Amino acid sequence: MSFQDSAHPSDEEEAFYTQCRAAYLAVFRSSLTHIASKQQLCRALQQAGRNPSHVTLNKYWTPRTSKLNFDDFCEILRCERKTEETELMKAFKKMDVSGDGYISHKELETALTTSGENMTPEEVNAIFSLADINKDGKLDYAEFCRLLVSTVEQCQTAALERLETNAKLKRQNFGSQSYSPPKSSVSSAATSGSAAAAVTLPQPPETPRADSDTTLKKDSRSSSRPSSARSRRSSLSNPTTLTTSSTKAGKVQEPSGLQEWHQSSVKGCFFVEDDGSISSLQYQLHIPQTTNVYLTIQPLSLSHRPDKPSPWMTVDTALFVMSAGETKEDSTLVCFTESKDREKYIWRGELNAGTYYLLPFTSGCKLKKRTTKNLSNKPVELICRTDTGELDLTRELREVLSDIFEVIDTDGNCLLSLEEYNFFEIRTSGEKCDKDAWAVCKENFDMIKNQLTRQGFLELNLMEATEKDGDPADLWVTLEAMGYNRMLELEEACPFQIDVHCEGTQPAIQPLSLDSGPKLLNQALQKSITARIGAKALRGQDNVFIYTCRGEHRVSSLIANKNNQKVTVHVNNEQSRNCCSSRGMSVFAVEVPARTKMVCQHVLPINDKQDWTYNCMESILPCT
Repeated sequence: MSFQDSAHPSDEEEAFYTQCRAAYLAVFRSSLTHIASKQQLCRALQQAGRNPSHVTLNKYWTPRTSKLNFDDFCEILRCERKTEETELMKAFKKMDVSGDGYISHKELETALTTSGENMTPEEVNAIFSLADINKDGKLDYAEFCRLLVSTVEQCQTAALERLETNAKLKRQNFGSQSYSPPKSSVSSAATSGSAAAAVTLPQPPETPRADSDTTLKKDSRSSSRPSSARSRRSSLSNPTTLTTSSTKAGKVQEPSGLQEWHQSSVKGCFFVEDDGSISSLQYQLHIPQTTNVYLTIQPLSLSHRPDKPSPWMTVDTALFVMSAGETKEDSTLVCFTESKDREKYIWRGELNAGTYYLLPFTSGCKLKKRTTKNLSNKPVELICRTDTGELDLTRELREVLSDIFEVIDTDGNCLLSLEEYNFFEIRTSGEKCDKDAWAVCKENFDMIKNQLTRQGFLELNLMEATEKDGDPADLWVTLEAMGYNRMLELEEACPFQIDVHCEGTQPAIQPLSLDSGPKLLNQALQKSITARIGAKALRGQDNVFIYTCRGEHRVSSLIANKNNQKVTVHVNNEQSRNCCSSRGMSVFAVEVPARTKMVCQHVLPINDKQDWTYNCMESILPCT
């Protein structure tokens, strides 16, 4: 599926998103404002006619959640149905012991303080004082249900009316959705003068169908568009076409006699954080003398079946090489992997003697945060008991822990050093294991030369479960931090492997956890875009520039705002085909602070064996 392969949304879909917008703007001034607390989430859900419980709120606002955006809010509303009057009546009838249609204070207090989410007596009294409409000490729950549902509907109606009568709110852009009904068609850049930056990449015709898991979640919905006059003033038109032959011609060939070169390898993993960003370790590369180098990065398969590769093997990767200066400002981009051979991304050239930073990167097009969790399936069991009644790890958990061991064993020697184990500890608990604690591990778990074996790693996790008397809660915290879901599927992480081949000298790679790593990566990414193509100003905007960098397998764009105030750029990908964006939606808005450069998006083909067309329109949104 591409950005615009689906038909326009149904009236039901349009009504749903109108209600989402109305509820959101009843709480926030702008669609670009993030939900910043559990209380704000509760208020927004109530405005949308939901009555969220503590359990529901905690499901979407975990201890690691820092913010949610409008599109997250829409996904939550999809999963949480409105409270229907019939459901409320069914719940109250269970409390109605006498069956006369009334509930006494005592019956209500017993039900609300002894089951489900237990309330305090004070909270029960507050509810009863509101619900006892006739003030006779009894609750007519049928009337109460009607009033509750009516109040919810009134809240929704008021929010919709506010949206309808406020012209500024109607112009707001909400993720990939619009307030206005969809137009029947969209004119091409050539005929309408609207903005388009287009790239078409022909590919071989015989291909399997695109994996539905990599399609955009919101590609079938309509979007708001700036007026045609404003589009002509502020939009960028820059059509470009690339052919299959040009893509093939740019491929880097593997050097002859590569097996004779010196090699060093290291493993790592991309992790999707709670805010949707992606993190990984960085690495230091030392080259003793100037030499020819063949550098690769690729996803690491953990599958034990050749016929069933790991699902993350389609995730795109890249490696940026920066000179290791004394400060971040002294570090400069040297090169990055641009060519691709199947899952492998490659750079080949000469590096001078010296020390470099290796910064792994993935665009986020095919590795994303799951905004909703699949709670319909029962979680996999982690702990079992042996025939003698002793606690043990289940077979499924042992396999997953063995895979985790494979990933954190960065040097691939089948042993975990204290440094490697601490990368795991910091990821899962935020704390380091010191040398004294490591010495205790040596006394209790299988080690070789002061390094933890795979068996020792399993024993350590079993001990932690045993200390909790089989309670798997801490194990789940560990697994989810490593990217696994409750079905023990690796969903929010992508292991990778880096290989460095040097013709005339032995390279050395060391994992690092740089505090400045994200800034360095952003610096390298921006430089890789701006160094390869000139900036083009948005029409009518002398101080807002767009860089669109078209590589062999990825299109990346950057916005440079040279104004002394922030600008909001509306980005529309609806005319693209067979594409997925790192933003996860076809239409969105980017707020760029004053005098700042910001990466706008990365775009990849959903199916790289099929033709794909990148066609993007950018325009300035008016201040509201």
